[in-house]
Amino acid sequence: MPSQKVKSAVPKLEAVPSAGAASELKSIGGPGRIWRAFGYSGRGVAAAWRFEAAFRQEVGLGGVLILIAILWAPDRWQGLLLVASVLQVWLVELINSAIETVADAVSPDLHPLLGRAKDMGSAAVMVSLCLAAAAWLVVFWP
Repeated sequence: MPSQKVKSAVPKLEAVPSAGAASELKSIGGPGRIWRAFGYSGRGVAAAWRFEAAFRQEVGLGGVLILIAILWAPDRWQGLLLVASVLQVWLVELINSAIETVADAVSPDLHPLLGRAKDMGSAAVMVSLCLAAAAWLVVFWP
């Protein structure tokens, strides 16, 4: 039976930038790159704070939890586990927000693949929240 080509639902890009054009978009190395990277990261956190209610909620609750971990964790390793579990929730939320932002920039219309990407990002946040809850339960369960 001859193989049939399946038409992709994803639109093809108009043009792929040449290697020279792509390298112009890359950052220049050196110590200044580190300083600029901090600036980019700061802008990313500020954008997440400004545009993502979920991020603001997780930072608010996470800040309280980090204080609790520092004050009441039974030992420093368990405290580190608790703080790390909060930070990984923030990390996954930032990545999820980035995925959602790119999906919205690609197309404001509903698209099944963009919806799937957003749902997968949301699932990643849920898994990270479950992992954080499990860490807190293990440390503080009597």
